[in-house]
Amino acid sequence: MLTAALFDFDGTLVDTTELIYQSLKHATGEVLGRDDISREVLMQNVGQPMPRQMELIDPEHVAALLESYRAYNEREHETFIRDFPNVDTSLARLRDAGVKVAVVTSKRRAAVEMALESFPALRHVTDTFVTMEDTTEHKPNPEPLWKGLELLGDVPREKAAYIGDSPHDVAAAKAAGLRSVGVSWGAFSEEALRAASPGHLVPDLDAAVDVLLSL
Repeated sequence: MLTAALFDFDGTLVDTTELIYQSLKHATGEVLGRDDISREVLMQNVGQPMPRQMELIDPEHVAALLESYRAYNEREHETFIRDFPNVDTSLARLRDAGVKVAVVTSKRRAAVEMALESFPALRHVTDTFVTMEDTTEHKPNPEPLWKGLELLGDVPREKAAYIGDSPHDVAAAKAAGLRSVGVSWGAFSEEALRAASPGHLVPDLDAAVDVLLSL
């Protein structure tokens, strides 16, 4: 049986997909004067740290893109952020079964804290958080996942799984030696997730918990 479940945050536990898209759209419009970048292109690197996403969009304007993105994201946070149903009760099922729960995200800690102010129940069903500031390498590098296992008490890799909505999450799980569970309700299509070959692909969080409790 698994002893630890590590979860991505954006698009997995909290519905920030539209918030991220609108923030990227605003930043590229304001800084680059572009409104022709498709949603697919803007969102294709979600799951990696935002500085890396901006570098992939335009390496010459990273700082300005980040400033514009963050200002809009903070201003419009409550306009676009949404919850997923039954997240706290689903994670509580894991805790009740003795499975430790960590969030491992490429998001800044300040941005995570802002989301937790909107959904405070998440604080009570998670054991620890790993954010962008906690590691020098980031997904799809395995270091953040290993940091999560360390913070949970040096959980063996074979006793843990990583659950996320992006191909980068699946790649990070594989690189870290963890079971991988892809979730199809986030920023990426089921087709994109299948192409990444997760160990399991599920349609909702309760189904993810069912899978985790069966491993």
